[in-house]
Parts: sequence; C-alpha cells; structure tokens
Amino acid sequence: MKKLFALAFTAAVLVSCNKDGYTIKGEVKGFEDGTKVYINKQDENGFTKIDSTDVKGGTFTFKNEKALETDIYFIELGKTQEFAFPFIMEKGEIKFTFDKAKPQEVKVNGTKNNDLMTSYNDEAFKIQTEIMDFQKQNQAKFMEAQQKGDQATMKSLMDQITKIQEKYVDQNKKFITTNKDSYVSLLLLTQLAMSDALTPDEIKKYYNDLDASVKDTKKGKEFAENLKKIETTQKESQEKKNKVAIGQKAPDFTANTPDGKAESLHKNLGSKATIIDFWASWCGPCRQENPNVVALYNKYKAQGLKIVGVSLDKEKEAWVKAIADDKLDWLQISNLKFWDDAIAKEYAVEAIPATFILDAKGTIVAKDLKGAELDAKIAELLK
Repeated sequence: MKKLFALAFTAAVLVSCNKDGYTIKGEVKGFEDGTKVYINKQDENGFTKIDSTDVKGGTFTFKNEKALETDIYFIELGKTQEFAFPFIMEKGEIKFTFDKAKPQEVKVNGTKNNDLMTSYNDEAFKIQTEIMDFQKQNQAKFMEAQQKGDQATMKSLMDQITKIQEKYVDQNKKFITTNKDSYVSLLLLTQLAMSDALTPDEIKKYYNDLDASVKDTKKGKEFAENLKKIETTQKESQEKKNKVAIGQKAPDFTANTPDGKAESLHKNLGSKATIIDFWASWCGPCRQENPNVVALYNKYKAQGLKIVGVSLDKEKEAWVKAIADDKLDWLQISNLKFWDDAIAKEYAVEAIPATFILDAKGTIVAKDLKGAELDAKIAELLK
C-alpha cells in the first residue's frame, strides 16, 4: 500500500526569503494565562524553539521584524507538544484560533498560503474521517477473516480502504493544478513524489506547470535537482531494460549452486529452449507458481528444455529448503544478496517471479509468460 498523508501531518520544507518579518495573532480557549506558546521549526533532530510568548486573556501575539525563511513551522501550546499545529511562515498577519475542547477545529489563516492550507486540511479531514469510520465498521469483520484465513475477504477490505486513501492523491492533484502559484502546491508535490503516488513523468509535468515564483524558491530549486536525479535513474533503468529486451542476446552470468560450484548461463543453455527463472524462498507468488514450472519442466525436459533458477534469497538454508520442498529439479544458483543481486540488476528485475525465455541461440524471445502461454511458447521452440 502506498503511503498517503494529508498536509497537516507533513514535515516537508518550503523555503524562500521573507524580508518583512512576521506577525501572528492567536485566540485560544481552554488555556490559562501564562501558558507558554512557542514557534517551533522541525528538522532531522526534532523541534527547535525559535520564539516564545505567553497566553494572556485568551490571546497571544508574535511580532518580529527579523526575516525568517518561508517554511512550515509549528505553533505549540504548552510544553508537551500535545498541541502543535503547522502553519506557513510568510509576510502578513497570520491568525491562529484554537479551542482546547475542539482540537480538530484549529484554524490558521489571514495570509494566502495559510488560507489555502486550512482549506486543504478541511477537505483532508473529511477523507480521514471516512477512513476512520470504515475501519471502525469493518475491524471485526477483518479480524474474523484473518482468524479464518479468508484471504478473499481480507483483500476486499484492504482494496476498499486503499481506494478511500487514494482520495488524498486526487485531492492533491486537484489542488496543485488549481493553485500553481502556491507554496502549498510545492509541498504537496514533494509529498506525492515521496509516496510514489506519481510516475517520474507526472512529477516533472506538475513541477514544470508551477509558477516561476514557486520554482525560484530554495525548495523549488532543490526539487528541480531531485528531478534531474530521477531522470538520470530512469534513463539508466531504461538502458538496462533495453539490453534484455526481446530480440537481444541474454547476457551471461555466473553464480554458485547450493554446493558452492560456480555455474554460468551460457554453459547451461538448453539445446532448443531455456527459461531463466528469478524467484526466492520468501516470495509467496513465486512459491505458488513453482508447481506449474515443475510440471512444465517434467513435460519438456527430455525434448531439450532447461531452466536456470536465480534466487534472490539472503539465507542459504531457506533457499536450499525451498528447492527441496518445491522439488525444483533444475540448475539453481544464487549470490544470496537479496535485491542487491548483480544478476537481477543486469536483467532489470524489479519484481519476482520474473522469467526470460531463450531460444537455442540464447536470444530472449519472450518474458514473464505463464500457464498456457508459456507452454505454447516452449512447445513452439522445441519443434
């Protein structure tokens, strides 16, 4: 499940230059006179207090001519961080209202970005409430399905809550599209990028559409640099995929068998067909597919089919046990390096099970076939 969060819970940073200082006026209920109020900034070390004042007659005021970065800061009431609320530091008069008896109704407004953030959080709270209601209504049903091993019901419930969570993504996209000159949009785009909710191309498009005033901030420039890194990684990934595309000669590789003998792909090619099977003992879908691969191998091995299993296991004992338990009676090799396996990287394997089907010359003729399609392809190669 992707990580989706509302803006109210983010700690991402937006930076620019504020030459006009700041003014914050607060109205609070439920706090005694003398209660400390802090302005905090969050970094990798936690909260840092940068200013403080006291509640007096249900109000407090911050005013400072010192320039501060336009950034996500937090108003903290008291000393326990129980009541800490985000706001965007920017020029103008920021208004803060909070009733201790109604913690969900905090408001921060008065300036452009704080008005937008408050409006956004009001909508996000509706989605959060919908999620909480769904969990409350279905918790017992999920636990019962879990106890019974009812995978279908569990999956159905998880799919439903994921669909509700994805409303956050839709809300963020809509906000960014309609508020291209807002710092909040840059914050939300950063959040979407971190949660893998957008493709690299989508991230780039949303960023390019932002107003120059947003892109010219320090955070905007940092985001652009990260985009370049994403594009570089994407290009390198595509180059690797091109090397193992259908029609290419399968790159040779060597790794050890369970008994420590080094074996290579090219020395173990089938006379007519070969399957490179990327799998692992810890991979549920791989283990579920293994009986089908065993049946295929037994059907065609006498006719020239060979299989080379490449495991992404970490522990040799688990790997060897899975080979025996699943009756994988063909060549098995592994570097025992999990996803850091050099062979998987060379073949651009990003998920398992993954299969590459080779002809007699070691050329890749198909990928990731299963069932009747795989059987038909192997039969064709063995003719």
